[in-house]
Amino acid sequence: MTTLTKRATVYLKPGLHRALRLKSVETARSLSDIVNEAVQVSLAEDAEDLAAFDERSNEPMISYEAALKELKRHGKI
Repeated sequence: MTTLTKRATVYLKPGLHRALRLKSVETARSLSDIVNEAVQVSLAEDAEDLAAFDERSNEPMISYEAALKELKRHGKI
């Protein structure tokens, strides 16, 4: 099965590029595979964060001032 891919130009800092090339050699994987996996992981984390925000959207809001007062009242600060 052939996977369709899109070409993109990405500029990396020299140290990151070197580390990526070394990881590529060590793991016998292409730079593209490593970068694709990192991007997928990052996007999955974003999706999880958005889902968590949605789940908590109906929780009551508390002001910063009220939060500080509550912490002080309970001896936390």
